[in-house]
Amino acid sequence: MQWLLGNDTNPVDVNSRRSIIAIIYIAVIAPCVFILQPGYVQGLVEYLALSEEQAGYIASAEMFGIAFTTLLLIFMEARFDWRKLTVLCLIIAAAGNLLSLSLADFESLAAVRFLTGMGSGGLMSLTFAMMGLTDKSDRNFGYIVTWVLIYGALGILVMPTAFATIGMDGVLVFFALFNVSGLFFARYLPRSGVHHLDLSVPESVHYSWRLKGMSLFAILVYNTSIGIVWAYLFLLGLEAGIAEQTVANVLTVSQFLGIAGAFVAVVLQLRIGRIIPLQVSIIGTAIGIYLLVGEIALLHFALGVCLFNFLWNVSMPYLLATLASFDRRGKVVIYGICMQTLGYAIGPFIAATILGRSSYDHVYIVATLLFLASAVVLIPGLLAQKKHL
Repeated sequence: MQWLLGNDTNPVDVNSRRSIIAIIYIAVIAPCVFILQPGYVQGLVEYLALSEEQAGYIASAEMFGIAFTTLLLIFMEARFDWRKLTVLCLIIAAAGNLLSLSLADFESLAAVRFLTGMGSGGLMSLTFAMMGLTDKSDRNFGYIVTWVLIYGALGILVMPTAFATIGMDGVLVFFALFNVSGLFFARYLPRSGVHHLDLSVPESVHYSWRLKGMSLFAILVYNTSIGIVWAYLFLLGLEAGIAEQTVANVLTVSQFLGIAGAFVAVVLQLRIGRIIPLQVSIIGTAIGIYLLVGEIALLHFALGVCLFNFLWNVSMPYLLATLASFDRRGKVVIYGICMQTLGYAIGPFIAATILGRSSYDHVYIVATLLFLASAVVLIPGLLAQKKHL
């Protein structure tokens, strides 16, 4: 197993190039379905003949699986080898995608996607906790977001063609193979946070749990809004009478703008602190989503989606780095990823429930209000950290 897990005696330098590349690669695998969720949900409706409400609940089931594992890791991360946990999660996610082949029954597919999410959730929590150990976490989280978005942009672009040529099963096989490819990078990962404290900035500031709790709650509210918005963007475009490939093209452009947003965080890092970039990006995201309320033409759809994706990805590296600054051991990052994935799970559930009774307008109004609420709740923690940046 040494070829897979590496040497037990020589710890990996978490700031080395190959370790950072390995973390980034597996961090891209972790949300490989979620980042394509608008296209995947549209595929469930068009190719598996599920209702929009059922497709939203299946997306939610997968995200609840992710949230379940991130919750488990709060209690497990200090007790187990992170490399072994990563390998286990890669295998679970690959198996879940293979078990989803040819499934069209709503209940069975929801159960299997929950299992798939359990593997993905472990990968998401572990890789973000690992990156939180690095010296330049703002920059490195920006790299993760950038590469996730490159994958997402290309994936959204080809998804209509992929569904038409290889079908849903072919797409699921790709997801499984992508999971398996991560096994070749496991040996370059850190084994735990404790082993790498001497390779990172020492923890010299202690924050109250009230501040940590408010920041974690803000993460939950913020990502619930993301979950509400993201799952149905493709279907919203189709509902507005926009052609399928045109919707895919708009989402692809928005993903590339998201890459630009992540690079904003990479370039700025802490030059102007975190308060201004986060407040501007979260409030701007709310404005972008509100543009999708009411009658929307192609221009309104493109502007709203692009503004949303650009500013969402400006905020993400700063939010993750904010969590990492609370605790250099990476534990608060794991709590935060739990809140993030729980929000991603609650969001589609809320959206599907609203759609069962109302319209897309009410879905996006709720999301807009939640974005604004998260910006307010985040302020105390940011002000406390500002004194020590």
